[in-house]
Amino acid sequence: MQQGSIQHHCGLFGIFGHEEAVPLTRFGLYALQHRGQESAGIVSTNGEQLLRCAGLGLVNQVFDRQSLLEIRGRAAIGHVRYSTTGSCTDDNAQPLLFGYAGGSVAIAHNGNLINAALLRRRYEEHGHIFQTTSDTEVIIHLLAKPSHQERQHPLAHVLNHLQGAYSLLLLFPDRMVAVRDPLGFRPLCLGRLASGAAVVASETKAFDMVDAEHIRDVEPGEIVTINGEGLSSRRFGGDSGGRGAACIFEQIYFADPSSIVFGQNVHLVRVAMGERLAEESPVEGDLVVPIPTCAQCAAIGYSRRSGIPYGRAFTTSHYVGRSFIMPTQSMRDTAVKMKLSVIKGAVAGKRLIVVEDSVVRGTTTHGKISALRRAGAKEIHLRVASPPIRHGCYFGIDFPQQEELVAYARSVEEIRDYLEVDSLAYLSHEGMLSCMKMRPDRYCTACFSGEYPLDVKDPVDKYAMERGQLRMFT
Repeated sequence: MQQGSIQHHCGLFGIFGHEEAVPLTRFGLYALQHRGQESAGIVSTNGEQLLRCAGLGLVNQVFDRQSLLEIRGRAAIGHVRYSTTGSCTDDNAQPLLFGYAGGSVAIAHNGNLINAALLRRRYEEHGHIFQTTSDTEVIIHLLAKPSHQERQHPLAHVLNHLQGAYSLLLLFPDRMVAVRDPLGFRPLCLGRLASGAAVVASETKAFDMVDAEHIRDVEPGEIVTINGEGLSSRRFGGDSGGRGAACIFEQIYFADPSSIVFGQNVHLVRVAMGERLAEESPVEGDLVVPIPTCAQCAAIGYSRRSGIPYGRAFTTSHYVGRSFIMPTQSMRDTAVKMKLSVIKGAVAGKRLIVVEDSVVRGTTTHGKISALRRAGAKEIHLRVASPPIRHGCYFGIDFPQQEELVAYARSVEEIRDYLEVDSLAYLSHEGMLSCMKMRPDRYCTACFSGEYPLDVKDPVDKYAMERGQLRMFT
């Protein structure tokens, strides 16, 4: 993927029933840092009250030994954030912690609620005061409503008011709750430590970090409650008719290659996409090279299937974070320059097959292609291991405006001209889905196809709540 183009979402980690719950949560968040670099937070419980430590920055910047000792407890939930609704501010750092008539609760959210603006406006009209500009806070106001608290299962009732993508972790003084929306947009999985303590995380990579066993995924439309008596589960929401909306971009780009997401190892899926790309779009060349680092798996697959050697065209600095989730464009552009350097001796005079996982705006990809030209590459053939991105996302990915997408209103040949490559080919939509385990109707591919799994009637941008531009849906 071109750096500095598409923004990420968030990572969740939780543990219940362990003396070292807080430091283990910090380790879990380290493993999920690739999912968000704006803020990090942990809320723990000592059995009576909830304690919070959160702030802007990376995990190793937000937490120190003393701050973790101050929130020591036997259960904790943590969050790393890239904002998809609301700015990068201290107030919006998660987990959010609130007190209400039912007690105290902390919440961490991965995804995006498409009806948050409507719900927030309705509550504000009835005198509710919101402390953040995050869509997540709407869930707490729903939960605190007296008529909802009177329900036999208040949380299940509240969740049925939500529309959009949400994997959630909630922490109460005596229990932890994991939730996944009925269409299963975002991943969430269950694990167990050798001690028997329950663990929940956005990706199984976090389980590897704390030596936990992966048990299963939280199912779409499932509420998993974990307390001193063990684990219990209940369903909520109507019948989806067997449909799903697992975000296929988790496999293409977001998730770590070592993770198992939606039942498949991410690395193997990306290798398979590269192999299918080589079958669909062969070209003669001397070297297959990825634009690091996420395209490496697909480039391995392309090389393996084509028989053309795999090589390196760039060196990567490990001291620069993932530029695409840095908060400003200027910071992202600078980070890209710091992160990637061309290996001139490896590319001079060579016919290069450059593999990308995806291309969004195209500006930075164009810059890297230009750098390869200056280094003496004889030919450059760009192969993209996903279809063209022509549509926006409203379910937890902060894509640029549709008009800014390089594939919007452009043909593949026009994109080739813009990127100044000798040839360009994308993986077909069918080829992409052929690499997936579940049925095609179990995935969300709206950014490629424009076919949204939910009706987005009146989308708002991530800063709408701060500008007061909350509009009623029609």
